Amino acid sequence: MARIQHQHPSNGESVRVVAGIYHLSRELHMNKQELIDAIAAKTGQSKAQTGETLDTALEVIKKTVSKGDNVQVIGFGSFSSGKRAARVGRNPKTGEEIKIPAAKTVKFTAGKAFKDAVNKK
Repeated sequence: MARIQHQHPSNGESVRVVAGIYHLSRELHMNKQELIDAIAAKTGQSKAQTGETLDTALEVIKKTVSKGDNVQVIGFGSFSSGKRAARVGRNPKTGEEIKIPAAKTVKFTAGKAFKDAVNKK
């Protein structure tokens, strides 16, 4: 089922319609199942097949970035990993200094076409 967004007539709050049910929310989010539904509706594939394809694509991206390689989807964006150095922080409850270990991070950089679509250029 595709999402439909309306403005609430009295307070301007967003109203989302999913599967014929109205949901009031200040922010709209598309969850994984709604994404699968939208892709399946657009492609004509079954929801099960679309779900498997999406899961496979996400798994390939995850494994590739985990190895330290980048995934670039022209017109959409790039997935990559980075490093965050070890540092000293503070426990917000006690104010005590704590050592925060180094960590790998995941980055997504939106491509130009994606940015333009979001900004409606």
